[in-house]
Amino acid sequence: MTEDLQAALPREMYVDEAHFAAERDAVLYAEWYCAGRLDDLGLATPKRMVAVDVAGESLVVTSDEAGALHAAYNVCRHRGAQLCAPGSPARDAGAIRCPYHSWTYALDGSLLKSPHADVPDPAAFALHAVGVEVWAGFVFLHLAPSSARALTEQVAHPAEALANYGIGELVTGRVLRYDVAANYKVLLENYNECYHCGPVHPELSRLVPSFAGGGSDLDWENGIPHREGAWTFTTSGTTTRAPLPGLDEHERTRHKGDLAYPNLMLSASADHVAAFVLHPRAADRTEVVCSLLFAREAVADPAFDPSDAAELWDLVNRQDWAICESVQRGMSSRAYTHGWFAPMEDDSLDIRRWLLPLLERGRG
Repeated sequence: MTEDLQAALPREMYVDEAHFAAERDAVLYAEWYCAGRLDDLGLATPKRMVAVDVAGESLVVTSDEAGALHAAYNVCRHRGAQLCAPGSPARDAGAIRCPYHSWTYALDGSLLKSPHADVPDPAAFALHAVGVEVWAGFVFLHLAPSSARALTEQVAHPAEALANYGIGELVTGRVLRYDVAANYKVLLENYNECYHCGPVHPELSRLVPSFAGGGSDLDWENGIPHREGAWTFTTSGTTTRAPLPGLDEHERTRHKGDLAYPNLMLSASADHVAAFVLHPRAADRTEVVCSLLFAREAVADPAFDPSDAAELWDLVNRQDWAICESVQRGMSSRAYTHGWFAPMEDDSLDIRRWLLPLLERGRG
């Protein structure tokens, strides 16, 4: 093959369930994992609890009396019953009571009561804690907190690139949910490049003409200009909503994007930010929660209507998921061994740079 092409990740990393299980342990359970927005999880007020799924592990996350967050495996230390029903909405809670034998835990996970059982060292029977932190309004969880790097390191690039958008102060105005029949890395790689934008996204390419050129030499530092007269990601390219406060002169008319591996993608427009949280469910399945975030005062306006942004994002998303599912089906063929990175695909976004060192560390 030409020296300009580089081999991408091998087939088994996308289609093999055994590899998915190994990658889940070495990567998804060994990095800070975005669970969603603090407000949307129902944890923005004190004395609340909710069950959250992290790539197949159920966790219970609480907000204590002072509003501090705690997280632990959703497993009673007595006989292993789940403490909080998965999939149920967040609820008020003064404590965590096991529904099986009523062992009861404080919201920080410490054991309070063990009816009819003498526990000589209650501290030894606290819930198995996991790491929990908040960045920019997103809750992040870490299943191996003793070996976790600082969350600030993991989100350093988007924190700097999107600093002016005030993402932590934005609120959700619309949520779009998808079940995509593709490996989560296919979605990440698709997000990382605009080589596909011309063929896959004609409407988006008319809004941002430089996207149609293959995605090379795009000025992501200052943002990507829209067509003349357009300045945001909506069906018309404009909106009645005001630009977010704090944006510089470029950001008020251009588009920016960034991501925090392993599962948060951020796409920033002048009046809103689209946040994609990927939830890997299997080697060939990913649930996606796309939250459109707006200024709090915009959402509070009785006339607030995010449909102009939601219509465009839903169109673009469905185009992306359809092509990602096509890729997944093709990767499943016995004819496929690995793909290739083309020269115009920015090597700074090469997923291999993030993934392979983590897999190697997991084997060490």
